[in-house]
Amino acid sequence: MVFVTNSSIQASDNNRSAIFNACYHNSLHEFDDSYNCSDSFTYSTDVNNFRSKLRRLETLMLGDSDSDSGDVTGDRKLFAGGDVDLPEMMLGFPKRDLKQVLIACAKSVSDNDELNARLLISELRRMVSVAGEPIQRIGAYMLEGLIARLSSSGSTIYKSDLALNTRVLYEICPCSKYGYMSANGAIAEAMKCEKRVHIIDFCIEDGSQWVPLIQAFARRPGGPPHIRISGLHHYPNGLGKVGIRLCKLAKACNVPFGSVHFMEWNGMELGSFSFVSTQNHRDRVLRLVKSMKPKIVTLVEQESNTNTAPFYPRFLEALDYYNAMFESIDITLPRHHKERINVEQHCLARDVVNIIACEGSERVERHELLGKWKLRFSMAGFSPCRMSSLVNGTIKRLLNKCNERYRVEERDGALYLGWMNRDLVSCCAWK
Repeated sequence: MVFVTNSSIQASDNNRSAIFNACYHNSLHEFDDSYNCSDSFTYSTDVNNFRSKLRRLETLMLGDSDSDSGDVTGDRKLFAGGDVDLPEMMLGFPKRDLKQVLIACAKSVSDNDELNARLLISELRRMVSVAGEPIQRIGAYMLEGLIARLSSSGSTIYKSDLALNTRVLYEICPCSKYGYMSANGAIAEAMKCEKRVHIIDFCIEDGSQWVPLIQAFARRPGGPPHIRISGLHHYPNGLGKVGIRLCKLAKACNVPFGSVHFMEWNGMELGSFSFVSTQNHRDRVLRLVKSMKPKIVTLVEQESNTNTAPFYPRFLEALDYYNAMFESIDITLPRHHKERINVEQHCLARDVVNIIACEGSERVERHELLGKWKLRFSMAGFSPCRMSSLVNGTIKRLLNKCNERYRVEERDGALYLGWMNRDLVSCCAWK
């Protein structure tokens, strides 16, 4: 979430990303040695070598498929309850219907049926792949989440200092990119006559969302305003580079720019107003923001209901949401592209694992549907603010050029961006 006064404020939550975990991080050094990220994507010339690394990565992620729950001989495992024939145990599930096996495994975990869950985990390990179809890729990360939930290790995967690949995520997930573009358009419209703009970003990440706004202010008739940015983050260490980058950009654009100040959220995170707390602070924070009399408040949020939902319905929601997102990524980058795998691991996989594996204060990823946010804003005394019709019209044209399966819809004063029949990102503005 972001809010702007005669300084500006905006908030965003769904674009949190970070180093996945020690296991993933170490394996990615192999990728980094042979690939350097740049503004333009490049293709690997050594496909066989890269695929071999992918297989090693999957082994690191999911472990040895023969290592858990007892000794293995062929298709038989030894459990505490005796000899179990895996093919016989799996007859009730479609052999290659990965989605149904994932759902069955989550149901077993939800019912505390650990024996059946581990049998299904063994089957899933043969079905998922970080370089396969979208359902296979999201399946790999959801399987990692289920394993982490059973071993109570989800919180160690989420911890990190800074999201490294947010910029690339914006490029390959245009719904997120254009959601921020819509928010920036609303801010630019609200601040068109102001000489000083103070932006307070409740989840600053790598600051990529502010680059187009600074450039837009540089072209403003009558000259740009003086801009100041305050950024909040759950793990602010390492954000100094973000401040330096934004300062250099403002200088290159001849935009007066104050220092970038970073603060840490203790106990809660306000990305799209996602809070790291079992207590619901969102209403209280919105009232606090209202008392500051901002010129405009913008919210860019994942259109997903994972805040207070119990484990099993939360799993189903995450499976549907991220499967749609992974399908949309397929049209942007080839299946075996290293940059796609880096982004999926650093920006998406750790979020999936957190949603599935963690509970209480350890579960940081807590998104809410826009309908709930509208009630919260209204109760805090805010009124809806019109989005820029010019900017939203441009977004529709740009997104349609990406692929006809992307869709943009304006409903009840808000902008929804999605893939086929699934809303992925919503954007709204308040004053």
